[in-house]
Amino acid sequence: MHPDPLSLMRHGALLLALALSGLVAGASPVSAQSAIPENAHARSYGDGWECDRSYRLEGDACLAITVPENAYPTNRTYGVGWNCLHGFREVDETTCLAVAVPEGGYLDPSGQSWSCLRGFSEVGDLCEEILLPANAYLSDDTRNAVWLCDRGYEVVGDTCAPIAVPENAYLNGSKYGQAWTCDRGFNEREGGCEAVVIPENGYFHETGYGPGWRCDRGYEADSKGCEKIELPENAHLDRIGNRWECHRNFQRSRGRCVLNE
Repeated sequence: MHPDPLSLMRHGALLLALALSGLVAGASPVSAQSAIPENAHARSYGDGWECDRSYRLEGDACLAITVPENAYPTNRTYGVGWNCLHGFREVDETTCLAVAVPEGGYLDPSGQSWSCLRGFSEVGDLCEEILLPANAYLSDDTRNAVWLCDRGYEVVGDTCAPIAVPENAYLNGSKYGQAWTCDRGFNEREGGCEAVVIPENGYFHETGYGPGWRCDRGYEADSKGCEKIELPENAHLDRIGNRWECHRNFQRSRGRCVLNE
């Protein structure tokens, strides 16, 4: 019995399709493998490939990065491709030299520079010890001064000299201006402290200006001291009590309170 021509055609087409699919499947791995150059690998995500660690893309090839002694590769596509180890610094993008820490200094946390210890100051490439004068101590604010004087002393050149506190005064601890303040009941005058003379009907009033006293309520200050206030008709003492003012609907005129018209 002869085979059906239509069946033969279908069978032949199936064999051809299987052969072609086998060729394509067999060619794909070879083609993909040949596309990745030496010292490279397929990307873990997406398409394409990338150079192995310690190699860098140059054209279509992955060339080895020369990592100097005391350095490690960074596997970055920018820069020199390596960093110096802690305690070393990069020089001319070719070598890593050890950071030379002078005596009296310490290696910074960055590992690439140094700073001076407390009690030392940076002078060029050295840390020089700070020599304190008598009656002085190290300052924490080295931007202004590396040392300050003890309480009771002031900076005079490169030394700490005693502060001359006048009689009836005390040290105020201020960092600016006058280092001493007069005791209560005394006013500063010509570099000293002079007792405040309080007139009759007055009391001590501590201020940074004026005579240092104030009149009692109902008295006003004049050249003689505290004089009693004589209230005109339709007047009363003000809030402080050292002056008078007119009642409402009255106005002051020549020492009197006259009715508003």
